[in-house]
Amino acid sequence: MANIQSAKKRARQTIKRQARNRAQMHRLRTFVHYCEQALQSGDATKAAETFRNATSELHSAAQKGLLHKTTASRKISRLSRRVKALSA
Repeated sequence: MANIQSAKKRARQTIKRQARNRAQMHRLRTFVHYCEQALQSGDATKAAETFRNATSELHSAAQKGLLHKTTASRKISRLSRRVKALSA
């Protein structure tokens, strides 16, 4: 455990930040998982709806710095390609 006051504060901040990031990543993965489930079920309308939600979450995560912007873009692109293939 840290002895210096500033190090103690940084430790507290790190714990809070870890918890927040973990919760946001879990939420993000959940939305992407819902989209993948809809794709596997073959329901085009549900896939399109869940894709919109997942896209929104991915953009939000990239903007907050949770994901790199190119990582979010790549994930969106791959999901989009699968949604379009299903609806075609």
